[in-house]
Amino acid sequence: MTVNRTVFGRPLRSLAFDVLVSGVVALLAVAAVVSQPGGVPATLVGCAMAVALLWRRVHPSAVAAVVAGLAMVQVIAGWGPLAYDIGVLIALYSVVKYAERLRDGVLAGIVAAIGVVLAASQTVGNAAWWATAIYFALVTGGVWLAALNVRTRRLYVLSLEERAATLEREREAEARAAVAGERARIARELHDVVAHSMAVMIVQADGARYMLDQDPETARAAVKVVADTGRQALEEMRRLVDVLREPSPAEPPATAEPPDDDAVAADPEHRRAAVAELPALLDRFRDAGLRVRHTVTGEPAALPPGLDLTVYRVVQEALTNALKHAGVGASVTVTLEHVPDAVVVRVVDDGHGRPPVGPAPSGGHGLVGMRERVGVYDGSLVAGPRLAGGWRVEARLPLPSTAGTEVAA
Repeated sequence: MTVNRTVFGRPLRSLAFDVLVSGVVALLAVAAVVSQPGGVPATLVGCAMAVALLWRRVHPSAVAAVVAGLAMVQVIAGWGPLAYDIGVLIALYSVVKYAERLRDGVLAGIVAAIGVVLAASQTVGNAAWWATAIYFALVTGGVWLAALNVRTRRLYVLSLEERAATLEREREAEARAAVAGERARIARELHDVVAHSMAVMIVQADGARYMLDQDPETARAAVKVVADTGRQALEEMRRLVDVLREPSPAEPPATAEPPDDDAVAADPEHRRAAVAELPALLDRFRDAGLRVRHTVTGEPAALPPGLDLTVYRVVQEALTNALKHAGVGASVTVTLEHVPDAVVVRVVDDGHGRPPVGPAPSGGHGLVGMRERVGVYDGSLVAGPRLAGGWRVEARLPLPSTAGTEVAA
């Protein structure tokens, strides 16, 4: 884990580097206190430049103005170029790289150009002043262009980081919307399950009331159906409330899939699907181009309506993903494994297909929808690529501790 330490609100590494830079400028000013023109006053000007450079990142324009003023004092005093004048180049570099507006860097470059001419005119030597001016101009221009290049790259990196952060927020928002939409769909379907159970209870209760005197055994069986169906409906209602109560966590971007708006719905919203309708569902995907093989192992148990619907939807979602990503012609194996305490749904494709030419039969929201549905029944979902190629989805759904009686109205 990386710890970013700060001092006075600034990163420690940046502050340490700025202190080092200022220390070098101050050292150059102090080291030549005896030999340089101006003596102690010149050294004080150099030390003032060094102190100002400590804020070159946070206030680059102000630092450049202070350093330019101190350099003008040096020119007016007639001391000529000195060793600590490297601080002028550092201030120029800083204002071009760190200023909010490039205009400040351009103004600093103009001031530096004027300073080049003034410094060249005060240089003592055999060379012509214009030759010295050209040399100073080349050094100053090189520093300015280097700073501009670094500024451009820095702004480019910042724009990429901002774009990545924006895309991350958008993916999280899409994932939350997908989870919310899938939970609303699950809630509607569970509502239909509960409404169906209530209708069965009413019919059976009315039948028991009429048969109570004529056929007590039939009435007793009807009352038992009412009790079993009521318990089942109460359990489904509890799950419905849990779905509506839980907050919608953002799914990781790698697993969240946006809804397929162009796909054609495979099931009418008003009809409750069930495991018994899996053959028709598999035929639709065979017509779409998948080579589907269906196997059932174990002794099938009567599933509560909500769990029955969940098994159907998991198979539907997994086949939709297989058609989208594995493509037409891919081989898919759908396995329903019935064990004493759970039902296991396993959908495996080989990944050897080609892109579909038409829209795939629609599921819900891919892995997001499957996780939500399996989570309602405290199940587990494993989805990921296979070493041999293709994709594998496996959902384990625990059976209720007391199985209710499956009733047809």
